[in-house]
Amino acid sequence: MTTPAPDRAIRKILIANRGEIARRVMRTAREMGIATVAVFSDADDGAAHMREADQAVRLVGSSPADTYLRGDLIIAAARATGADAIHPGYGFLSENAAFARACADANITFIGPSPHAIELMGSKIGAKLLMSDAGVPVLPGFTVGPATTDGELRAGADAISYPVLVKASFGGGGRGMRNVRDVDELVGAVAEAQREAAAAFGDGTVLLEKYLEAPRHIEVQIFGDHHGTVISLFERECSIQRRHQKIIEEAPSPVVTPTQRESLCAAARAAGASLGYVGAGTVEFVMDTEGAFFLLEVNTRLQVEHPVTEMITGLDLVRLQIEVAQGSRLPDAAVNATVIGCAIEARLYAEDVVAGFVPTSGPLYRLAVPQTTGVRVDSGTTTDRSSVRSTTRCSPR
Repeated sequence: MTTPAPDRAIRKILIANRGEIARRVMRTAREMGIATVAVFSDADDGAAHMREADQAVRLVGSSPADTYLRGDLIIAAARATGADAIHPGYGFLSENAAFARACADANITFIGPSPHAIELMGSKIGAKLLMSDAGVPVLPGFTVGPATTDGELRAGADAISYPVLVKASFGGGGRGMRNVRDVDELVGAVAEAQREAAAAFGDGTVLLEKYLEAPRHIEVQIFGDHHGTVISLFERECSIQRRHQKIIEEAPSPVVTPTQRESLCAAARAAGASLGYVGAGTVEFVMDTEGAFFLLEVNTRLQVEHPVTEMITGLDLVRLQIEVAQGSRLPDAAVNATVIGCAIEARLYAEDVVAGFVPTSGPLYRLAVPQTTGVRVDSGTTTDRSSVRSTTRCSPR
């Protein structure tokens, strides 16, 4: 299924995000001669992304719920500044189908996939069913419904075989997730996961899935255009994680053979084709110790890990996103991309080591990274104020 290709130039983009990804989008937009608009909360007043944009719109409030997650304020900001497109970055509203639909209703180009594709992949349960029908390998699973009895729950887990993983159907980031190794833990773990999922995502639906011991986490970058082309841009190894959050990414994977790569990429393209996918997306897999791979999820947005794909292909994925959103076909350089060398990304986290590496925050007094050949730095923070651009601030309310 394809959607009609738009045919209009994008002249000004509002980036509905902050920090590193906002600055990343701005960098490519400037290279393309496209004006940029930043949004910022009261807590982010003075941040690098708002200083570097051509215009900056204040969203009154400090919490994300009152600012960056308010789709109505984001669209009002776009209208107030004359932005004809919105790039959601990652997180916040990037996988919100209602927001993508609201952009279309406001005649603003959403730089991302269709609301329909986002909705289909928003539920892990629905996504597994659709991907299985498309021939993508999936792990055995069992859906826990509101009327599921403890007996049915135990029978479902037995059919999968222990250990099993309890997962929230909506959301991610490790919330609503439990590893269960025997029947005595099952009922309590499911109840805890349901409560956590409901609190975090507003929906307590969970599923059981076969838990793989020491799996590899392999993801494949896909890209689609409005003309029915869906391509894959090779894999990224994301197995080094803490609390289900990725720390080190590497492309290509050091353990994936050429034959496995061909199969992984073919499965990822099949996933994208089944969605009529447009824009940047990632099909995530887990690989067992025997080399078999199974679908984990499909992320309908640009990933934090996209720079390693850019480094090994020479492509600018943000530029491709913008060009595809304008109705262009994917260029030959993307369709015929090859792997050039390898790349490793290390994500820097603010964590409290003594407390067990839990996320924390605090002042950053200085950031200095040596400018070395082959080293790329994507950061939302800078201590160099020489790049300050003139900004116009306005408030949509």
